[in-house]
Amino acid sequence: MQGKRQKQRTYVRVNSDFDSTGFMQPRAVIWRDGRVFSIEEIRDFRPASSLSAELYGDCYTVIINGEEKHLFFERADDRFPCRVGRWFVENRSTDV
Repeated sequence: MQGKRQKQRTYVRVNSDFDSTGFMQPRAVIWRDGRVFSIEEIRDFRPASSLSAELYGDCYTVIINGEEKHLFFERADDRFPCRVGRWFVENRSTDV
């Protein structure tokens, strides 16, 4: 019997720049094991909320190693003024 496939968040480090207008531009994703994946292109940017935490955020459609990926920025809760937010990617996992 096959398990149900669910999206699982993996929080990652991201190197990013801010342009003169304040727009955040991610440049590279750093995986937990230290591998660095350069972002070759940003194809799209749009607001996207986090349904589970009801937090506002953004979704960047990026090109990494020639493949289109989605990189999410989850804005921090206003109760924590020293935190801006955190980055994550979604993976598919199988529950058995």
